[in-house]
Amino acid sequence: MSSNSALLSRLLTTERAALVRWLARMVGSVAAAEDVAQNLYLRVQSVKDDPPIINKRSFLFRLASNLALDHLRAARRQAALFVEEADGHGVPSPDPNAETRLLDQEKVRQIAAVVDTMPLRCRQVFVLVKIDELSVSEAAERLSISQDMVRKHIRHALVLCHRALSDAAEA
Repeated sequence: MSSNSALLSRLLTTERAALVRWLARMVGSVAAAEDVAQNLYLRVQSVKDDPPIINKRSFLFRLASNLALDHLRAARRQAALFVEEADGHGVPSPDPNAETRLLDQEKVRQIAAVVDTMPLRCRQVFVLVKIDELSVSEAAERLSISQDMVRKHIRHALVLCHRALSDAAEA
């Protein structure tokens, strides 16, 4: 340890309370001032003997001031990062990505092809319930069939759709 470093360390120990109060006014909190003071202690350990330091107290406070300014700049950069995220930049979109959309469009085409091949009554029930979003009772009333028949046609249509998607996935 150099003599400058040893003298500055002793001066820091005796002036620590005043330095922390002074730094707290600069950085806005005692906790941040304690952090800066800790960094000051580490910085003082690396001070060389050449060139000689004439006014060690002034040098110590200048070093503390520079570290406080560094701390404020880092805090400002960090705050800017959080503001950007609050604006929605850098946050993943809840929308599906392009690959997922293409896969979904392919599945819709496959299901549309299956619907075209369904028996007429099954297709009518499937379209009314799954596309037009009618309830089972509304579809039954519109087609003049029982609700059980509507459920049976829906089950059959879903089996056909599932089978077509499974066959396409295996191919």
